[in-house]
Amino acid sequence: MQRGAALFVAFGCAGCHRPSLATGQTHPLAELRGQPIHPYTDLLLHDMGPELADQSELDHAAGPSEWRTPPLWGIGLTGTVSGHTHFLDDGRARNPLEVILWHGGEALPAREAFSAVTAADRQALLAFLESL
Repeated sequence: MQRGAALFVAFGCAGCHRPSLATGQTHPLAELRGQPIHPYTDLLLHDMGPELADQSELDHAAGPSEWRTPPLWGIGLTGTVSGHTHFLDDGRARNPLEVILWHGGEALPAREAFSAVTAADRQALLAFLESL
């Protein structure tokens, strides 16, 4: 897993899929304020390029190629919990590999870095994602 985690950072994935965040400071229960969590997201919108553009949801403020970074925590349990392994809002990606290969726009350098390494390194990154 350590190799996959290092590649996750080296490819630039951690730029948007931030490993750690802290909860806000305004929760009524003090013990829930400022708690570290590890969702692997920045919860922000990013331009993911024309490959991922979604023409069906033009009724909101985000443009068709803008996507909110989804949390990756629990991604390895998707099949068990959801009964399927379809990803992206329309299910067009059948697994994390396909999700990575759909990345474009701001994430294109990460996709290209992933595609440029050995099969063993690609598998190490996928194993890391499955461990989240």
